[in-house]
Amino acid sequence: MKYEKWSLGYWLLKQYIRFVDWIIHDKIILNGQAYIPKNKPILFAPNHQNALSDPMAILLHTRYQPVWLARADIFKPGIITLALRFLKIMPVYRMRDGKDQLAKNDKTFADSIKVLENNCALALFPEAAHSAKRQMLSHKKAVPRIVFQAEEKADNNLDIHIVPTGIYYSSYWKFNRSVLVNFGEPILVNDFLEAYNENPSAATLALRDALEKAIEPLTINIKSKEHYECFELIRAIYGKAFAKKSGERNGFLNRFKTDQQLVKILDELDTSNNEKTEKICSAAKHFDTNVRKYGLRSWLVESHENNFWKLGLNKLLLLITLPVFAFGFLFNAIPFFAIDSIVRKKIKDFAFWSSFALVLGFTLFPIVYLIETWAISGWLPLWWHKLLFFISLPFVGKLAFRWYILLLKTIGRARLFILKTFRKQVWQTLKTQQEQLFDELNKLS
Repeated sequence: MKYEKWSLGYWLLKQYIRFVDWIIHDKIILNGQAYIPKNKPILFAPNHQNALSDPMAILLHTRYQPVWLARADIFKPGIITLALRFLKIMPVYRMRDGKDQLAKNDKTFADSIKVLENNCALALFPEAAHSAKRQMLSHKKAVPRIVFQAEEKADNNLDIHIVPTGIYYSSYWKFNRSVLVNFGEPILVNDFLEAYNENPSAATLALRDALEKAIEPLTINIKSKEHYECFELIRAIYGKAFAKKSGERNGFLNRFKTDQQLVKILDELDTSNNEKTEKICSAAKHFDTNVRKYGLRSWLVESHENNFWKLGLNKLLLLITLPVFAFGFLFNAIPFFAIDSIVRKKIKDFAFWSSFALVLGFTLFPIVYLIETWAISGWLPLWWHKLLFFISLPFVGKLAFRWYILLLKTIGRARLFILKTFRKQVWQTLKTQQEQLFDELNKLS
């Protein structure tokens, strides 16, 4: 298989994984697609925080079959190498792989040039590692080196466009999470070629820094290492109120933008006044601990005014849709909980949880669905009944999960109602703690 050629097998697999990806996510939002140039050689350069989910976020939601450059040590002899090649992943050899291995990069660069000459797409993570946090790691020189060497070997005739890309997840591993893919304005390699001809090292650093600067506005980058967990907590507790204060409408993209602003304010506070940062962090942790002590979440305390009516409506909706939940749960519970258990017990690095869950999901669920369809085939006499039943299973499974989330929210509202009715002093204490915390945070902006 030639990397630069369109692959039918890849396309078919992509359509299936796109469907699985849709089932997994609540929202998939693409922003800035107009920045992706047409009929130009492209190198996608995304931030890297969530293992296999990051390349999936790009390859599933663009028209390309991007060729990814990955470290050579994952290419094991046999079926693994064949599978990686089918998935259009090429090896890049580093000094740690052995000095004698570096010559093999000549073939990788030659194949990369063919991809770019055919106006196809390469993709590479500038950080060369994932952080599993909403923090950008320092960029390496791999992207500049590859594009400069590709241009050099092609006599500077490629006109490569580097597309900075930011990927943001509402959760790194939870089912029914949301993902935002931000595409930024392309960086033209041609703008750096003259500088590269004069001083390759300086041009490499300049392009690396320009790319890092272009990606950062497309992500949420909490720079504080000491207070990272605290700032994430404040974002969860105060983010909605801050968005409302900023005049932004509800919505995942708008919330992302205001969370960026909030994180910037917190990072600036951390730099200028560590004592005040510690005080606010302590108040946030204390409030969160007290809220969870009573089985609540901070959003319930914040939006308590219409809790009684929503509690009643939620109960009615849960009752009406109970048969849908029962159907979805019955035929999806075994693979869902089996995968969840395997991933949590066997995978130590939670940054890989979503990756392993995805792979296990798109292989195990169809097998279970086929077995379940066969098991009840006696009650489905017509072939199209069996087909309809089989097709419905992932959809009712997703509905069952949403029913479960609604149940949890309803239980939370019920606990809040009981607390406000029978333990008014406790409720007032929680509300006062929240108001005091919000007042302190409001002063920062």
